[in-house]
Amino acid sequence: MGGRQWRIAGRIVDLSHHGLIMGVLNVTPDSFSDGGKFFTIEKAVEHGLAMVADGAHIIDVGGESTRPDAAPVAVEEEARRVVPVIKELQAKIDAVISIDTSKAQVARAAIAAGASIVNDVTGGRSDKEMMPLVAEAEAAFIIMHMQGNPRTMQADPRYVDVVSEVADFFRQQYGRAIEWGIDPMAIAFDPGIGFGKTLEHNLELLAQLERIRVHERPLVVGVSRKSFLAKLTGSSEINDRVAPAVALTSLLRTRGADVFRVHDVKENVNALRVTEAILQKTK
Repeated sequence: MGGRQWRIAGRIVDLSHHGLIMGVLNVTPDSFSDGGKFFTIEKAVEHGLAMVADGAHIIDVGGESTRPDAAPVAVEEEARRVVPVIKELQAKIDAVISIDTSKAQVARAAIAAGASIVNDVTGGRSDKEMMPLVAEAEAAFIIMHMQGNPRTMQADPRYVDVVSEVADFFRQQYGRAIEWGIDPMAIAFDPGIGFGKTLEHNLELLAQLERIRVHERPLVVGVSRKSFLAKLTGSSEINDRVAPAVALTSLLRTRGADVFRVHDVKENVNALRVTEAILQKTK
Protein backbone atom coordinates (compact mmCIF):
# COMPACT_ATOMS: atom_id res chain seq x y z
CA MET A 1 0.00 0.00 0.00
CA GLY A 2 3.02 2.26 0.05
CA GLY A 3 3.38 5.29 2.29
CA ARG A 4 0.48 7.38 1.10
CA GLN A 5 -0.31 10.46 3.14
CA TRP A 6 -3.18 12.94 3.07
CA ARG A 7 -3.12 16.43 4.57
CA ILE A 8 -6.42 17.21 6.31
CA ALA A 9 -6.92 20.34 8.44
CA GLY A 10 -3.18 20.94 8.56
CA ARG A 11 -2.47 17.43 9.84
CA ILE A 12 -0.76 14.66 7.87
CA VAL A 13 -2.72 11.40 7.98
CA ASP A 14 -0.66 8.30 7.16
CA LEU A 15 -2.80 5.85 5.18
CA SER A 16 -0.14 3.19 4.66
CA HIS A 17 -1.32 0.95 7.51
CA HIS A 18 -4.77 2.26 8.34
CA GLY A 19 -7.44 3.37 5.87
CA LEU A 20 -10.29 5.71 6.71
CA ILE A 21 -14.02 5.10 6.89
CA MET A 22 -16.12 8.03 5.67
CA GLY A 23 -19.71 7.89 6.88
CA VAL A 24 -22.37 9.25 4.50
CA LEU A 25 -24.78 11.80 6.00
CA ASN A 26 -27.43 12.85 3.48
CA VAL A 27 -29.42 15.86 4.65
CA THR A 28 -31.77 15.54 1.70
CA PRO A 29 -35.39 14.52 1.16
CA ASP A 30 -34.57 12.35 -1.87
CA SER A 31 -31.35 10.39 -1.43
CA PHE A 32 -31.44 7.03 -3.25
CA SER A 33 -30.39 5.06 -0.17
CA ASP A 34 -32.05 6.71 2.81
CA GLY A 35 -34.53 9.14 1.21
CA GLY A 36 -35.36 11.80 3.76
CA LYS A 37 -34.48 9.66 6.79
CA PHE A 38 -32.06 12.24 8.21
CA PHE A 39 -33.60 15.38 6.71
CA THR A 40 -34.14 17.30 9.96
CA ILE A 41 -31.16 18.90 11.71
CA GLU A 42 -31.80 16.90 14.88
CA LYS A 43 -31.98 13.55 13.11
CA ALA A 44 -28.96 14.34 10.94
CA VAL A 45 -26.81 15.29 13.94
CA GLU A 46 -27.99 12.22 15.83
CA HIS A 47 -27.03 9.98 12.91
CA GLY A 48 -23.65 11.70 12.56
CA LEU A 49 -22.91 11.12 16.24
CA ALA A 50 -23.95 7.47 15.90
CA MET A 51 -21.59 6.97 12.94
CA VAL A 52 -18.69 8.46 14.92
CA ALA A 53 -19.55 6.16 17.84
CA ASP A 54 -19.40 3.26 15.36
CA GLY A 55 -15.88 4.27 14.34
CA ALA A 56 -16.24 6.64 11.37
CA HIS A 57 -13.13 8.77 10.84
CA ILE A 58 -14.87 11.25 8.51
CA ILE A 59 -18.51 12.39 8.28
CA ASP A 60 -19.44 13.42 4.73
CA VAL A 61 -22.38 15.84 4.88
CA GLY A 62 -24.37 16.42 1.69
CA GLY A 63 -27.39 18.60 0.99
CA GLU A 64 -28.05 17.73 -2.66
CA SER A 65 -28.83 14.25 -3.96
CA THR A 66 -26.55 13.05 -6.75
CA ARG A 67 -28.56 9.96 -7.60
CA PRO A 68 -29.44 9.45 -11.29
CA ASP A 69 -32.16 11.92 -12.42
CA ALA A 70 -31.87 13.96 -9.21
CA ALA A 71 -33.14 17.55 -9.46
CA PRO A 72 -30.64 20.35 -8.77
CA VAL A 73 -30.86 22.29 -5.49
CA ALA A 74 -30.36 26.07 -5.16
CA VAL A 75 -27.22 27.26 -3.36
CA GLU A 76 -29.19 28.88 -0.53
CA GLU A 77 -31.28 25.77 0.10
CA GLU A 78 -28.27 23.45 0.02
CA ALA A 79 -26.38 25.65 2.49
CA ARG A 80 -29.47 25.90 4.72
CA ARG A 81 -29.57 22.11 4.95
CA VAL A 82 -25.91 21.42 5.71
CA VAL A 83 -24.47 24.36 7.66
CA PRO A 84 -26.44 23.89 10.94
CA VAL A 85 -25.66 20.17 10.90
CA ILE A 86 -21.93 20.78 10.40
CA LYS A 87 -21.87 23.43 13.15
CA GLU A 88 -23.50 21.10 15.67
CA LEU A 89 -21.36 18.11 14.74
CA GLN A 90 -18.18 20.14 14.80
CA ALA A 91 -18.90 21.11 18.41
CA LYS A 92 -19.56 17.51 19.47
CA ILE A 93 -17.15 15.22 17.61
CA ASP A 94 -13.42 14.78 17.00
CA ALA A 95 -13.95 13.15 13.60
CA VAL A 96 -13.22 15.16 10.47
CA ILE A 97 -16.18 16.71 8.63
CA SER A 98 -16.40 16.70 4.85
CA ILE A 99 -18.81 18.73 2.71
CA ASP A 100 -20.20 16.87 -0.30
CA THR A 101 -20.92 19.68 -2.77
CA SER A 102 -20.00 20.96 -6.20
CA LYS A 103 -20.86 24.59 -5.33
CA ALA A 104 -18.11 26.90 -4.06
CA GLN A 105 -20.54 29.05 -2.04
CA VAL A 106 -21.83 26.01 -0.18
CA ALA A 107 -18.28 24.76 0.37
CA ARG A 108 -17.25 28.16 1.74
CA ALA A 109 -20.14 28.22 4.23
CA ALA A 110 -19.45 24.61 5.24
CA ILE A 111 -15.75 25.29 5.83
CA ALA A 112 -16.66 28.32 7.95
CA ALA A 113 -18.95 26.03 9.96
CA GLY A 114 -16.20 23.46 10.55
CA ALA A 115 -15.72 21.25 7.47
CA SER A 116 -12.12 20.38 6.56
CA ILE A 117 -12.63 18.41 3.33
CA VAL A 118 -14.43 19.39 0.13
CA ASN A 119 -15.78 16.33 -1.70
CA ASP A 120 -16.75 17.48 -5.21
CA VAL A 121 -18.51 14.94 -7.45
CA THR A 122 -17.62 17.05 -10.49
CA GLY A 123 -13.93 17.14 -9.57
CA GLY A 124 -13.81 20.94 -9.62
CA ARG A 125 -15.35 21.22 -13.11
CA SER A 126 -18.82 22.65 -12.43
CA ASP A 127 -17.90 25.77 -10.45
CA LYS A 128 -14.88 27.81 -11.53
CA GLU A 129 -14.64 29.24 -8.01
CA MET A 130 -14.22 25.84 -6.34
CA MET A 131 -10.48 25.29 -6.78
CA PRO A 132 -9.52 28.87 -5.79
CA LEU A 133 -11.68 28.47 -2.67
CA VAL A 134 -10.11 25.14 -1.70
CA ALA A 135 -6.65 26.69 -2.13
CA GLU A 136 -7.55 29.76 -0.08
CA ALA A 137 -9.17 27.73 2.71
CA GLU A 138 -6.34 25.16 2.71
CA ALA A 139 -8.98 22.44 2.71
CA ALA A 140 -8.46 18.84 1.68
CA PHE A 141 -10.01 18.14 -1.73
CA ILE A 142 -11.55 14.97 -3.17
CA ILE A 143 -11.66 15.10 -6.96
CA MET A 144 -14.25 12.66 -8.29
CA HIS A 145 -14.78 11.52 -11.87
CA MET A 146 -18.27 11.67 -13.36
CA GLN A 147 -19.27 11.39 -17.01
CA GLY A 148 -22.10 13.87 -17.67
CA ASN A 149 -24.12 15.11 -14.69
CA PRO A 150 -26.55 13.44 -12.26
CA ARG A 151 -29.45 14.20 -14.60
CA THR A 152 -27.83 12.45 -17.60
CA MET A 153 -24.94 10.32 -16.34
CA GLN A 154 -26.63 6.91 -16.59
CA ALA A 155 -28.34 7.54 -19.94
CA ASP A 156 -25.67 5.88 -22.10
CA PRO A 157 -22.18 5.98 -20.56
CA ARG A 158 -19.44 5.24 -23.11
CA TYR A 159 -15.66 5.00 -22.96
CA VAL A 160 -12.97 3.66 -25.26
CA ASP A 161 -10.94 2.64 -22.18
CA VAL A 162 -12.61 3.66 -18.92
CA VAL A 163 -9.51 3.08 -16.77
CA SER A 164 -7.23 5.19 -18.96
CA GLU A 165 -9.83 7.93 -19.36
CA VAL A 166 -10.45 8.24 -15.60
CA ALA A 167 -6.68 8.33 -14.97
CA ASP A 168 -6.28 11.02 -17.65
CA PHE A 169 -9.04 13.08 -16.01
CA PHE A 170 -7.29 12.79 -12.65
CA ARG A 171 -3.99 13.96 -14.14
CA GLN A 172 -5.72 16.91 -15.83
CA GLN A 173 -7.57 18.01 -12.67
CA TYR A 174 -4.48 17.47 -10.52
CA GLY A 175 -2.60 19.88 -12.79
CA ARG A 176 -5.39 22.44 -12.58
CA ALA A 177 -5.55 22.13 -8.79
CA ILE A 178 -1.79 22.70 -8.45
CA GLU A 179 -2.02 25.75 -10.73
CA TRP A 180 -4.65 27.23 -8.42
CA GLY A 181 -2.35 26.71 -5.44
CA ILE A 182 -3.97 23.67 -3.85
CA ASP A 183 -1.48 21.69 -1.76
CA PRO A 184 -0.75 18.43 -3.65
CA MET A 185 -0.73 16.59 -0.31
CA ALA A 186 -4.34 17.71 0.29
CA ILE A 187 -5.67 16.06 -2.89
CA ALA A 188 -7.38 12.66 -3.09
CA PHE A 189 -9.16 11.02 -6.03
CA ASP A 190 -12.42 9.09 -6.38
CA PRO A 191 -13.18 7.09 -9.57
CA GLY A 192 -16.90 7.81 -9.14
CA ILE A 193 -18.31 4.28 -9.16
CA GLY A 194 -21.83 4.46 -10.63
CA PHE A 195 -21.42 8.05 -11.83
CA GLY A 196 -21.70 7.76 -15.60
CA LYS A 197 -20.57 4.12 -15.67
CA THR A 198 -22.12 0.81 -16.63
CA LEU A 199 -21.71 -2.33 -14.52
CA GLU A 200 -18.72 -3.33 -16.66
CA HIS A 201 -17.11 0.10 -16.30
CA ASN A 202 -17.47 -0.12 -12.50
CA LEU A 203 -15.92 -3.58 -12.38
CA GLU A 204 -13.00 -2.59 -14.61
CA LEU A 205 -12.19 0.42 -12.42
CA LEU A 206 -12.39 -1.59 -9.19
CA ALA A 207 -10.23 -4.35 -10.67
CA GLN A 208 -7.51 -1.91 -11.76
CA LEU A 209 -7.36 0.69 -9.00
CA GLU A 210 -3.59 1.11 -9.15
CA ARG A 211 -3.81 2.11 -12.82
CA ILE A 212 -5.87 5.17 -11.94
CA ARG A 213 -3.64 6.36 -9.10
CA VAL A 214 -2.00 9.72 -9.83
CA HIS A 215 1.12 11.04 -8.06
CA GLU A 216 0.70 8.53 -5.21
CA ARG A 217 -2.41 10.33 -4.02
CA PRO A 218 -5.03 8.52 -1.88
CA LEU A 219 -7.94 6.79 -3.58
CA VAL A 220 -11.45 7.23 -2.19
CA VAL A 221 -13.97 4.56 -3.17
CA GLY A 222 -17.75 4.67 -2.75
CA VAL A 223 -19.61 1.45 -3.58
CA SER A 224 -22.00 1.43 -0.63
CA ARG A 225 -25.63 0.60 -1.52
CA LYS A 226 -25.04 1.29 -5.22
CA SER A 227 -27.23 -0.30 -7.86
CA PHE A 228 -24.43 -2.27 -9.54
CA LEU A 229 -24.38 -4.46 -6.40
CA ALA A 230 -28.05 -5.27 -6.98
CA LYS A 231 -27.26 -6.27 -10.57
CA LEU A 232 -24.53 -8.61 -9.38
CA THR A 233 -26.56 -10.18 -6.55
CA GLY A 234 -29.91 -10.26 -8.32
CA SER A 235 -31.68 -8.61 -5.37
CA SER A 236 -33.41 -5.24 -5.39
CA GLU A 237 -33.44 -4.98 -1.57
CA ILE A 238 -31.22 -2.17 -0.27
CA ASN A 239 -30.29 -4.29 2.78
CA ASP A 240 -28.94 -7.00 0.48
CA ARG A 241 -26.29 -4.54 -0.72
CA VAL A 242 -24.64 -4.24 2.71
CA ALA A 243 -22.68 -7.53 2.73
CA PRO A 244 -21.27 -7.12 -0.82
CA ALA A 245 -20.17 -3.56 0.00
CA VAL A 246 -18.44 -4.73 3.19
CA ALA A 247 -16.71 -7.49 1.21
CA LEU A 248 -15.49 -4.85 -1.24
CA THR A 249 -14.07 -2.74 1.60
CA SER A 250 -11.83 -5.67 2.53
CA LEU A 251 -10.93 -6.58 -1.04
CA LEU A 252 -10.28 -3.02 -2.20
CA ARG A 253 -8.12 -2.27 0.82
CA THR A 254 -5.82 -5.07 -0.33
CA ARG A 255 -5.93 -3.56 -3.84
CA GLY A 256 -4.87 -0.07 -2.77
CA ALA A 257 -8.03 1.85 -1.78
CA ASP A 258 -7.41 4.24 1.12
CA VAL A 259 -10.75 5.83 2.05
CA PHE A 260 -14.13 4.09 2.00
CA ARG A 261 -17.32 6.13 1.69
CA VAL A 262 -20.05 4.03 3.34
CA HIS A 263 -23.54 4.12 4.85
CA ASP A 264 -23.13 1.13 7.19
CA VAL A 265 -20.23 2.30 9.33
CA LYS A 266 -19.85 -0.37 12.01
CA GLU A 267 -19.75 -3.27 9.55
CA ASN A 268 -17.17 -1.55 7.34
CA VAL A 269 -15.01 -0.41 10.27
CA ASN A 270 -14.83 -4.00 11.52
CA ALA A 271 -14.06 -5.38 8.07
CA LEU A 272 -11.27 -2.84 7.63
CA ARG A 273 -9.77 -3.65 11.05
CA VAL A 274 -9.65 -7.38 10.37
CA THR A 275 -8.25 -6.90 6.86
CA GLU A 276 -5.52 -4.55 8.05
CA ALA A 277 -4.55 -6.91 10.90
CA ILE A 278 -3.93 -9.60 8.28
CA LEU A 279 -2.11 -7.22 5.93
CA GLN A 280 0.30 -6.30 8.75
CA LYS A 281 1.33 -9.96 8.93
CA THR A 282 2.00 -10.23 5.21
CA LYS A 283 4.76 -7.60 5.07
